[in-house]
Amino acid sequence: MTEPSPVPPSASPLVVIVMGVSGAGKTTLGRALAHSLGWQFADADDDHSAENVARMRAGLPLTDELRAPWIAALRRRVATALRDRAGLVLACSALRQSYRDALVPSDAVEGEVAFVHLDVPSSVLEERLESRKGHFAGESLLDSQLRTLERPSSLSALVLDGDKAVGALVREIRTRLGL
Repeated sequence: MTEPSPVPPSASPLVVIVMGVSGAGKTTLGRALAHSLGWQFADADDDHSAENVARMRAGLPLTDELRAPWIAALRRRVATALRDRAGLVLACSALRQSYRDALVPSDAVEGEVAFVHLDVPSSVLEERLESRKGHFAGESLLDSQLRTLERPSSLSALVLDGDKAVGALVREIRTRLGL
């Protein structure tokens, strides 16, 4: 794996968090965006504890108590990227505003962290999850995630139609965020 390209001090944002419910396409888009920018990519699913993965595999949603250490680990990852001025694209559900707030370090400069919400119709999400094999967050969690989701406003996130082609989404993100 190559080292991510350093981000010039004037560039903004330094971290892009691609968010949404299971099946929205966060990982696929996040990888493509990171590749196009020469930035590091991280999938927040990789940071879940074994206990959290087992719960989700059993179709049980996470509680805020179980989610807290996971969010803290992700916040440290974001803080490291900001400190090192290394571009990072993070795929993370970030369903509630309080989770999004917790992901951004308190010393982050406004605009250094941007959220991109992939908004996808329920029918498309269901289709995607039916065809996805081997992932611990399956169809059984979708209703819970949709109930938990606090849709960000267009002032706090770039809200995109997650049913669009990945290449078109990458171009739109880069254009609208000035990347």
